[in-house]
Amino acid sequence: MKDEEKEPVPQADDKDIDKWAIGFAPVDRHGRPLTDLSSTGGWLAALFIFGTEATERMAYYGIAANYIVFLVSKFHLTFPEASTLTVNVLGTSLLTPLIGGFIADAYLGRYKTIAIFSSVYVIGLVLLTISATIPSLLPSQEGCTRIYSYLGLCMKASTRQTAFLYFGLYVVALGSGGIKPCVSSFGADQFDVSDPSEKKNLGMFFNFFYMMVAFGIFLSLTVIVYIQTYVGWGWGMGALALGMVTALIIFLLGTPLYRHKLPSGSPLTRIAQVIVAAIRKRGVKVPEDDRLLYEVYDKESAIIGSRKLRHTRFFRFLDRAAVEAEPEVQAGATKPPSPWRLCTVTQVEEFKSLIRLMPICASSIILNAAFIHIVSYSVQQGITMDRRLFKHFVVPAASVPVFASIATIILLPFYDKLYVPLLRRFTGHPRGTTFLQRIGIGLAISATAVTMAGFVERRRRQLAYSHNLVDNPIAIIPMSAFWLVFQYFVIGMGEIFASVGQLEFFYDQAPDGLRTLGTSFFALGSGIGNFVASLLVTIVNKATGSSHGHPWLSSNINTGHLDYYYWLLAVLSVINMIIFMIIAHRYEYKVDISKGQKAPISADVGYGDGN
Repeated sequence: MKDEEKEPVPQADDKDIDKWAIGFAPVDRHGRPLTDLSSTGGWLAALFIFGTEATERMAYYGIAANYIVFLVSKFHLTFPEASTLTVNVLGTSLLTPLIGGFIADAYLGRYKTIAIFSSVYVIGLVLLTISATIPSLLPSQEGCTRIYSYLGLCMKASTRQTAFLYFGLYVVALGSGGIKPCVSSFGADQFDVSDPSEKKNLGMFFNFFYMMVAFGIFLSLTVIVYIQTYVGWGWGMGALALGMVTALIIFLLGTPLYRHKLPSGSPLTRIAQVIVAAIRKRGVKVPEDDRLLYEVYDKESAIIGSRKLRHTRFFRFLDRAAVEAEPEVQAGATKPPSPWRLCTVTQVEEFKSLIRLMPICASSIILNAAFIHIVSYSVQQGITMDRRLFKHFVVPAASVPVFASIATIILLPFYDKLYVPLLRRFTGHPRGTTFLQRIGIGLAISATAVTMAGFVERRRRQLAYSHNLVDNPIAIIPMSAFWLVFQYFVIGMGEIFASVGQLEFFYDQAPDGLRTLGTSFFALGSGIGNFVASLLVTIVNKATGSSHGHPWLSSNINTGHLDYYYWLLAVLSVINMIIFMIIAHRYEYKVDISKGQKAPISADVGYGDGN
């Protein structure tokens, strides 16, 4: 190990000196340091990002909410088939954020990534508009009554028609997934965390950001669903394409106001370097004194745009990558040590941080599986329920989930202005609760919502039997669809805690150079949750269909047992919550080290300590 007086040779070429000097500071879109932050960033820049997010979410949920009805009524899929296809597409759109996050952090930055993938998004929506408009791209509607389509008895789409539809859907999934992790991270970048007056606004930003998500969902479930249902599917899909064009324009209009962060290079390369260096030194003993591990001291860190990270004692086998063996000590006097043989503490801790985020990401899988199925199957429930509003207007079935968005929009200001200050008095925490405590509360509330949904469905099914309407899957039973409102308000409350908490948690806990990739973990949990939901449908139907004649999730909802399925999700949600509590108790929050710190000090504690 070198003496403290011996400065390590910077791991950078001369052409990178300006970038090292910039460090964590924001830059303009050309990569030049911003000398006057007062004219950029802050709430003014965030307004453009809010507008972008609200409009993009309107486009996304315009497909997520009502496309099942299109696939059943126009493409003649059965309801379970349509639900599975929609869930798979949504799942893909929530996995592709890993691609967008990697590209943004490594090469393009968040701004360019948003602009490029938004354009891809527009192309996909135009393809879906064409698919819904041109008759030759739709199966024949001749002789296909409404009840026949819901029973899956109409003519199926051809291979060509299906291929065109699928291509459009997955282009949308790529575009949506590419920008999803970037927008929230880019918005948070507009607030300088080194400035206490701006840092305190960051938590409020994520709350308002999610309110814009809810507002976009509100527009999709009201305006867009109305156009799709009462004007036409071509017009409805065209409105979504126009909405996404509007989102892109709003985003570009804010260009002069944005603050940017430099791409930090390929995180996969840095992770590979840690693994290779640790394996090469598998026989080397890690010193007990953490200050003997290798770190640079003459700049913010050896990773562009990142602050140093404090050493932790988790995954100690990776620390071997930061142990200086004799060859590196000798080489260090004349040239930078190879990062494939010697990594800094910050580089090792960056990898550790991603590993620690994975269990938290996994804990959101069941949460999202439950949420997506409450939303999708409530459409099937709503079709059979009385949806009259003010006597003369019938609410479209796909609009019923709007009450979750309304709950989020109404309750979020109360969360900020009442709940947080009240809880702060008892906990002393600036946000009232830690990130993980907030997520845990959301998981508990969401389990309650699924349980409530099961009881509502049981009552709906009992009325279908008592009025001899079992064999008609679209007959209106004497039960108001607004009984579903209660579970949606509880879902909206759970979203305020769980989803907003996760979004803020992943942004805060990801290393500086991996903020977008870290935020993509939020979408990753949702994406895997969609695929798990699809898998659950297959398993449950296979297990229940053979023994009872009718599977729990049937094309005819009256002969199925959706109530049992909801309660199965409730049990899984409780188990998931317990596992999350164990993981959260063991989680250690990351600690950044200010520039000039002379030694990476170990952080032995940190449970429940998030800021």
